Amino acid sequence: MAEEERCELLGGPEDLEKAIQARDRLFVLFYASWCPFSQAFLPAYADLAVPGDPCYVRILSNDDDAHVEKYGIEVYPTVLYFEKGKLAKRLDGRYLLGLSRKKFETFVGQCQAGK
Repeated sequence: MAEEERCELLGGPEDLEKAIQARDRLFVLFYASWCPFSQAFLPAYADLAVPGDPCYVRILSNDDDAHVEKYGIEVYPTVLYFEKGKLAKRLDGRYLLGLSRKKFETFVGQCQAGK
């Protein structure tokens, strides 16, 4: 299955807000095209993304984007998990380290178990 089918690339903040409101459970990857840690993590995110519920989406971000400030994104990549339109959990990348596949797998398991 193509990466685009598993984790849709949102067009901007309006698409992000629509996706948050439209899904009961949603993982959102905030990443930057210029960030090597984002580029390294993107294949792991796409590999673990499955179609259905929860839904996995991604949004390319710049430091001056309104949604970056709204959700307090300070490091790329960062994954936010929403339930019923509200931010439930977050997994922030670590400065100069990014995110690992293992940390993301653990995070997904915790979100799905309601921990």
